[in-house]
Amino acid sequence: MTVEKQGSMFGINGILGMLIATVLLLSILGFLTFMAIKVQNANATNYYDPAPIVSNLDNVKKISKENAKFAFQDAK
Repeated sequence: MTVEKQGSMFGINGILGMLIATVLLLSILGFLTFMAIKVQNANATNYYDPAPIVSNLDNVKKISKENAKFAFQDAK
């Protein structure tokens, strides 16, 4: 008859492991939430302006290198 050793309740696979995983997941959630709020605040004051694209499309040709000036431009 063999006796198997039981693991400790406070080992890395027990309560301590669960707490480490919970803290890690909550810290990742907090970081991603902080970054999302930061991006939202930056774009709330620097919103997209479609005027450079929609303003004049009369001279756009099917195949032309000059079409780059009608492409999307970064917000200022």
